[in-house]
Amino acid sequence: MMERQKTRWQGEVAVTRIRPHIAGMLGGAALLLVLVAVIWLPGVVHPALTSQDLTRVKNPEKRIELQQAQSQVQSNLRSQLLQCLGGFVVVAGAAVGWRQLRIAHEGQITERISRGIEHLGSDTVDVRLGGIYALERVAKDSSADRQTLTFILCAFVRGHAPWQAGTPDGSQHPMPTVDSQLSWLDHRAPDVWAALRVLGRRPTQPDERPLFLARVDLRRAALAGARLEGANLRHSNLAGAWMPSTNLDRSVLKNADLGQANLQEARLAHADLRRAHLRGADLRKAVLRGADLRGADLSGAQLAGADLTGVRTDDTTVWPEGQRPR
Repeated sequence: MMERQKTRWQGEVAVTRIRPHIAGMLGGAALLLVLVAVIWLPGVVHPALTSQDLTRVKNPEKRIELQQAQSQVQSNLRSQLLQCLGGFVVVAGAAVGWRQLRIAHEGQITERISRGIEHLGSDTVDVRLGGIYALERVAKDSSADRQTLTFILCAFVRGHAPWQAGTPDGSQHPMPTVDSQLSWLDHRAPDVWAALRVLGRRPTQPDERPLFLARVDLRRAALAGARLEGANLRHSNLAGAWMPSTNLDRSVLKNADLGQANLQEARLAHADLRRAHLRGADLRKAVLRGADLRGADLSGAQLAGADLTGVRTDDTTVWPEGQRPR
């Protein structure tokens, strides 16, 4: 996938390099037409006096004055046309310069993206980290490539931290207990954690597609304050994750494992939490307004101060003992 993206960007650069030559040819043709107009147009607008016109003037000095006046009128018009031509050349030069600058900038962006993708495929963690942060910088500089770079980083996370829940060789999901001895994600897989942090602080766009992070292993991930609204995290493992104040509004957490996750003051409004595993999760002051909790397991969860307005539940929803809301 990354190789295909690189080939596509290189093709776009080749096309942009051909376009300036076409623009230069058209500009040269336009300049030639303007020069012809400067030489030819004054004689058409103010034609020279004919011999018949001059014979009507008896005074030789008067005839000379008329000829000089006619020539001066043509010269004035020619001077005005030349001034217009000069202005046109200045504007055209500025336009060409801006175009060349833009093409050079696009070429630099493409080169930076290609280099960042190559770094993501490295066998060295440090090189992969450099590629992740390089792509983040490119995404800030180029809004046109931001959606594609987001897709690449999501694919990187899915490829480097898969959680094969439900497969014959996959791990048990949900896990019966949270492994408290498991290292934090930033120590266990620093490149995956870095990609998640970059995704969680990315500049948002109105037409942005939701993050696709389904079936990933994010156990004990520190993602406090991350912006993950609308993210698809179904069947993922976020057990023991540190996610206070994280924005997960409208996210898809169907069948996700959030056991003992810290979700204090997190936003989960209208989130899909069907059959999610929230045993022992800290949901104090969390906003669960309108969330779908059908089949969710909240046994042992802390719900003090949580906003449960309009949540959807059914008979399979498991509530903490003595905390079932009205």
